[in-house]
Amino acid sequence: MTTPALLPLSGRRIPTLSPGANSFPHHRATLRLSEKFILLLILSAFITLCFGAFFFLPDNSKHKRFDLGLEDVLIPHIEAPKGAKHPGGQVVIHGQGGHDEHRHREEEESLRDKIRADHERALQEAKEKLKKSREELRAEIQTEKSRVVEDLKKKEGPKPLPPVPMPKVVGVNDGDPGEPEVKEKRDKIREMMKHAWDSYRQYGWGHNELKPLAKKGHSTNIFGNSQMGATIVDALDSLYIMGLRDEFKDGQEWIEQNLDFSVNAEVSVFEVNIRFIGGLLAAYYLSGQEVFKVKAVQLAEKLLPAFNTPTGIPWAMVNLKSSILAEFGTLHMEFVHLTYLTGNPAYYQKVMHIRKLLAKMDRPNGLYPNYLNPRTGRWGQHHTSVGGLGDSFYEYLLKAWLMSDKTDTEARKTYDDAIEAIERHLIRKSNGGLTFIGEWKNGHLERKMGHLTCFAGGMFALGADGSPDDKAGHYLQLGAEIKQTLKHESYDRISVSLADNNTPLTELQRERRYKS
Repeated sequence: MTTPALLPLSGRRIPTLSPGANSFPHHRATLRLSEKFILLLILSAFITLCFGAFFFLPDNSKHKRFDLGLEDVLIPHIEAPKGAKHPGGQVVIHGQGGHDEHRHREEEESLRDKIRADHERALQEAKEKLKKSREELRAEIQTEKSRVVEDLKKKEGPKPLPPVPMPKVVGVNDGDPGEPEVKEKRDKIREMMKHAWDSYRQYGWGHNELKPLAKKGHSTNIFGNSQMGATIVDALDSLYIMGLRDEFKDGQEWIEQNLDFSVNAEVSVFEVNIRFIGGLLAAYYLSGQEVFKVKAVQLAEKLLPAFNTPTGIPWAMVNLKSSILAEFGTLHMEFVHLTYLTGNPAYYQKVMHIRKLLAKMDRPNGLYPNYLNPRTGRWGQHHTSVGGLGDSFYEYLLKAWLMSDKTDTEARKTYDDAIEAIERHLIRKSNGGLTFIGEWKNGHLERKMGHLTCFAGGMFALGADGSPDDKAGHYLQLGAEIKQTLKHESYDRISVSLADNNTPLTELQRERRYKS
């Protein structure tokens, strides 16, 4: 059996044999191509090795090695400065000159001693760590982590806020009224406030709310089920105005030591803004204490991502499909003041973007529906109310105009246009002559008025000054009629004279039943 050829015929020499002669192996005169290739590779490798050795091996005349194992790598060899000379004028070459070489040896010996000492210390620390229990090691690790976090907080602390002039606040001095009847009422209100505060202090301190019957604290989900002391923050301005300074100081100390916004939870942008940012800013303007301003800014920075929507309308809460008019429309005053206090225009720009977007949108019958999708920029259900879901939007338009010393004419015009549409489509009189504000749903008026709507009486009276077409008297009268409806239906007909948010307006309820 013949072996298959590895090369073509043209690449082989075939020996010839003389017929009849003894056959001896024929010695080839030349090498095969594969053998030539192998020899060429060996020769190339040898040349490369010689070339590398010539150019890359260290020059012993320039480098001095110490037989010190690893230390030879760690200890740099110290060269004398270029051109340095002995006093005699000779150039100092490394390794020459007794004094210079002795000094270098001392430095190198010092480095070796330091390496040995560090090595021994590391070994000793490792032995001590191995003797400790797992719990002790975990405690040490946690302590070290906490120390690092504290150091980072000190280094990366909040930037100091720019100094700004404090506006003059009126009506906060603890003076006595001239009329004895007014003083008696004021003292009673202060007594009720102190009773409520002391009960909260005893049973619910630090919680968002107090359950008065169960006598225990409660943290509502609008603040992410976190103990953020909502009652403390929300009550600060009232405590200060009423002259309850000891109670105010207790609240301030709790805020300084415990109010922390680093919570991993969903919170209501609206509630956090009006109760926390609004409460902190009010406390700052009343007392001048810097801690309230700093806390307000820290919290506002955490609310800014809520505006990262395609339309710029903020989410009401994380993962909700729509935002509510009273919520995204009730940010203006606090955010304008944040820009004033910090010098950061982002807060002002966010709320002004909301106003400009709403001005461009079509409004059914000139009314603002309560729901707006922040992703598509379209109204949701066509439901308009001046009570819950819509109330403070209109209130903030009017107050933004007043807060600007009546220079924010855009806010005033938006308010006037909205009130005109409300009066045309929502305000009616019952058969008994009570003025009420109904709710508009999908093109039809619902003849009912929730208790939250009753604030509108004061709003109409507050906005009377500056109303167009000399309607100041008209709006003062309208406000008084709304308050009369509130008094008649929510207070006079209830034995304890305390109205619930959902107290039905009796006459209007009867009227609806009669019409149905």
